[in-house]
Amino acid sequence: MRDGFVYLSRKDVMRACADLDSVAVMREVFQLHGRGQTILPDEAYLGWVNEEGEHVRSLNMPAYVGGAIRFAGTKVINGNIANPQRRGIPRASGLTLLYDEVTAQVVCVMEAAYLSSLRTASVSILSALLLQGGLIETVAVIGAGVIAQRHLELVLKYLPDVQRLLVYDLVPGQVEQVRQALQSELLRRGVTLEEAKSAEAAIRPAQLVIPATTVTEGYIQYAWLQPGTIVVHVSLDDVLPEVVLRADGVIVDDWELVRTDTRRLLGRMYRNGQLVGPDEALPAKGEECRRVDAQLGELVCGKRGGRKTKDDILLVNPFGLAIEDVALASYVYRKAGQLGLGIQLLY
Repeated sequence: MRDGFVYLSRKDVMRACADLDSVAVMREVFQLHGRGQTILPDEAYLGWVNEEGEHVRSLNMPAYVGGAIRFAGTKVINGNIANPQRRGIPRASGLTLLYDEVTAQVVCVMEAAYLSSLRTASVSILSALLLQGGLIETVAVIGAGVIAQRHLELVLKYLPDVQRLLVYDLVPGQVEQVRQALQSELLRRGVTLEEAKSAEAAIRPAQLVIPATTVTEGYIQYAWLQPGTIVVHVSLDDVLPEVVLRADGVIVDDWELVRTDTRRLLGRMYRNGQLVGPDEALPAKGEECRRVDAQLGELVCGKRGGRKTKDDILLVNPFGLAIEDVALASYVYRKAGQLGLGIQLLY
């Protein structure tokens, strides 16, 4: 029995993550998920309009991860997209809790926003590594916020052939801030980071496209994508339905969660009869409809393939799973213990 738990600040979490291979952790957790060794309940979504007329939300995301990890936990992550511009504070904030598998006691509470952005970017990089056809030399990132910067950091770390980063953001000066933050690594790698004049100008030359925005209306056209391109759609609505319908492969992280979601594009397309799951039958006739080709866990476990030819245009639409947070948090917790990080708090 424990009489308390460890609290890890953002600084502690970042220090522990510096020694971790976060992409390898995501590979491990998707392997476990593909083998049915995880539990992933529906997330709880709470949205409201605050006194200033802004739409804000809170997500509660519980999960259990088995295998060698053997932790349960919950991520509570809240957000207001107006925070950066109106208040100069991050859009998202929250906490991740880890539970002892036997007693269910809370053993650790840690800052969640950095961990959340890292696991999101790590899944994107894992997807690129699993689905890569030819060389990935040019990467387009749409948006230049926290999530975008985390992606760019991992692109520089894990994709050795990248020579050029094209970044587009609506906010003046935002891309330059990201460039300054990454300057030393850009110089070390000999990689250029350029501010694109438009989303289209960033996307057309790229072999890997990562939309990381908060838009609620699609704009990415299928015609912008060159043969062989991988689009990792971490945002809500950047790609138009035509990209989903015409892509040579569509991969999701968990079809059940994607299917039941009412806010994101793929969930809406499912409800409109334009999309079915990997094992569901296509309608005999009617409006255009396609099947999701695979889930990431199936790719990691070798149960399904992703790319058939080097020219395939592939769309990856990760929902963002709590098992990712719990798995990465478990490694952070153990590493923090080895490094003597954190504060012990009593119940």
